[in-house]
Amino acid sequence: MPNIKSAKKRLRQNVVLRERNRAARSVVRNRIKALIKTLRAGDIESAEKQFRSVCSALDRAAARKLWHKNNTSRKKSRLAKLIVKVKADKANS
Repeated sequence: MPNIKSAKKRLRQNVVLRERNRAARSVVRNRIKALIKTLRAGDIESAEKQFRSVCSALDRAAARKLWHKNNTSRKKSRLAKLIVKVKADKANS
């Protein structure tokens, strides 16, 4: 435990920021899971709307430095490829 007044304040701030960051990361993860679930169900139109929401959430997370910008870019790219793949599979079926 900190003894210095500024260290005590810093500890309080870190707790608040950690919870806020954790919640923000959770929102992004949940949106990604919902998108994948929608794709598995075969609802491509809804998935494309969700994809825009996921991209927005990922970009905000990258701006706040919750994830590295390359990590968010990679996630967006892989999700976009997944949507294209599901579209192609559905068109071929």
